[in-house]
Amino acid sequence: MKILTVTTLFPYANNPKHGVFIETRLRHLKQHFPDVEIKVIAPIPWFPFRQPMFGAYASYANAPLHENRFGMDVYHPRYVVVPKIGMTLTPHTLANTIYKKAAELIQQGFDFDIIDGHYFYPDGVAISQAAEKLGKPFTVTARGTDINLIPEFTKPKKDIQAVLKRSDHNMAVCEALRKEMITLGAEPNSVTTLRNGVDLELFSYVDELKQTALRAELNLPQDKPIIISVGHLIERKGHHFVIESLRQLPRVLLLIAGNGPDENQLKQLVIKNQLQDRVIFLGSLSQSELANYYGAANALVLASSREGWANVLLESMACGTPVVATNIWGTPEVVQNIQAGVLVDRDSNSIAQGVQHLLENPPQRNHTRLYAEQFDWFTTSQGQYEIFHSVMNSYQKIA
Repeated sequence: MKILTVTTLFPYANNPKHGVFIETRLRHLKQHFPDVEIKVIAPIPWFPFRQPMFGAYASYANAPLHENRFGMDVYHPRYVVVPKIGMTLTPHTLANTIYKKAAELIQQGFDFDIIDGHYFYPDGVAISQAAEKLGKPFTVTARGTDINLIPEFTKPKKDIQAVLKRSDHNMAVCEALRKEMITLGAEPNSVTTLRNGVDLELFSYVDELKQTALRAELNLPQDKPIIISVGHLIERKGHHFVIESLRQLPRVLLLIAGNGPDENQLKQLVIKNQLQDRVIFLGSLSQSELANYYGAANALVLASSREGWANVLLESMACGTPVVATNIWGTPEVVQNIQAGVLVDRDSNSIAQGVQHLLENPPQRNHTRLYAEQFDWFTTSQGQYEIFHSVMNSYQKIA
C-alpha cells in the first residue's frame, strides 16, 4: 500500500514539534503495518527572508525542501499566503502546490494509492481539488479547530461541507468532532473516530522516588505542590485562568511550558497578582524535556476553550501525573474517571477547586499510568489500515 500523506501540520528540521502528532501517527502505522510505504507532502508558506529578526516567518524560509524523517521522505514545497485575504485564497494556492508536487512524485515512480489528508481547512479543501485533478481517492482527518472553530466563518464552512461530501472517508480524533462533522452534513457512515494514542516509552512512568530525583535535577522544590500548564501561549489555551487560580492555591508552584504571542501579557498578569515567586515560564520544550516536567508535577492543568483530542493529557497520565481539564469537546473522552483526573468549568475558581481536590485526594500514580496504557497506538493504526484498504478497494471497483 502506497500512501501520500498531505498536511501543513508536520514537523520540519528547524521546527520539530510542529504537528508532531501526525508524524507520530504515521510512525506507528509504519511500525504495525510494514507493507505500508509512506511519503509526505508538508507544504510551508513562502517567505523570502531568513534573518532571525523575522521570527516564525524566518523558520519558513529556513525549512528544507526535502528531508527524511523516521524512514519517510518528507517534502516541503512552498505555497503563497497573502495577508488579510489569505483565508479565502490559501486553499487555491495550496492546492496548486500539492498537485504539482504529487504529480512530480508519480512521474518519479511513486504512484500512490491514496491521499491521507489532515485538517479540513485549508488543507482538506486544497487536497480535494488536487485529488480530483490527480484522479486519486482521499481521506481527511479532523483535528479540532478545523471543525469546532473555522466553520463559524461562512465561506470556509461551505468549503468544509463540500469536502465532507467529496472525500472517500473522513476521520476524527474524538467522538465529539465526529458528531459535529455529521451535523455539518457528513454521512454518518462516512466518518470514523480514530483517537490518538500515547507514546508509553517516551512518556515513561515516574513513581514518587523518581519524582524526588527529577525535582532535584530540574531545580524544583521538594516541599511544594507543583502544577504544569502546557500549550501555545494564546487565549484559547487558558493559561491566564491557571495563573489566576493560584490566588486560591497559596502553596502551589505553577510551571508554564510553551511560547507564543501572549507571553508578555501573561507575565504582566503574574506581576499584577504578585505571583512572581510562584510561576516559572519554561519556554518551548522538546517532548523528552516535557516528559521530565510532567513526571515532576503533581498535576497537569489544561484550561482550553477548544480541543479535539488533547495529547498533553495522555502524555501527563502516562508519566503517572493526573490532570485537571476543562470539560470541553473531546476532553471528557480522555478524562473518564478519577484515576485520570477531574473535569472542571473554564474559570479560575473551578480550576482552583479541581487542583485542590486532586492535591487532597490524589490517585495513586501507578493507577494513573495504568489508565493511560489503555490508549496504545495499535488500535488506531489498525483502524487507519482498514479504512485505507476499504477506500482503495471501492475506488478500484469504480475505476
